[in-house]
Amino acid sequence: MREANRIVGLLLHKLEEIIKPGISTQELDDFADKLIRENGGRPAFKGYTVPGLLPFPSALCTSPNSGIVHGIPSSRQILQEGDIIGVDVGVLKDGFFGDAARTYRVGEISKAAETLLEITREALARGISAAREGNRVGDISHAIGSFVSSKGYFVADNLTGHGIGRRLHEEPVVPNSGAAGKGPRLLSGMTLAIEPMVNIGTNRVIERGWEYFVADGSLSAHFEHTVLITKNEPEILTLYKD
Repeated sequence: MREANRIVGLLLHKLEEIIKPGISTQELDDFADKLIRENGGRPAFKGYTVPGLLPFPSALCTSPNSGIVHGIPSSRQILQEGDIIGVDVGVLKDGFFGDAARTYRVGEISKAAETLLEITREALARGISAAREGNRVGDISHAIGSFVSSKGYFVADNLTGHGIGRRLHEEPVVPNSGAAGKGPRLLSGMTLAIEPMVNIGTNRVIERGWEYFVADGSLSAHFEHTVLITKNEPEILTLYKD
């Protein structure tokens, strides 16, 4: 788990250096695929299947602006000054998975976009702080959802975090809103992918194949870490370390 998640953290850090106006999302995907394989991993999303859809074709999910999650990279999708882009990546190494996401600025962005990123990043931090042995999944959900709504923003409908380990998606489901004190008990040794997806204008989403978009076309941001529940503070496995 630590090694798969180390590669995820390294990749998300390195993408900061190359995400600039004029680059295509396919170029980002090519960079990610190469880095993952050079570090002995395999892109966990490439070839992933769900009923009714063709296998996911890429190493990354790239979701600019009103894209929420699961965007498919394309050589025709060129990032522009002022865009924001959510990038989600999974890695498989030695039978274990890592998973994390981050939303990046493309050049100078608007104040509204900057505030959205700050709110979403803080929502993730609050969710992680609630991921303690003895708490319940609902404590994470409530920490995220209540903070987001208090700021006048919206968590995206029906898009959640999840358990992770020998499979990319495991129990328990980790919603981004809910009641404190409800749901499965958190135990030391559990690993969770906690991932608020926050929209400016509405909670409603539009689903187009793999891809999810904000229904009113407003901006969305996505931040995610894989976290280990311990006897003490939660440990962020996908945190980049020099």
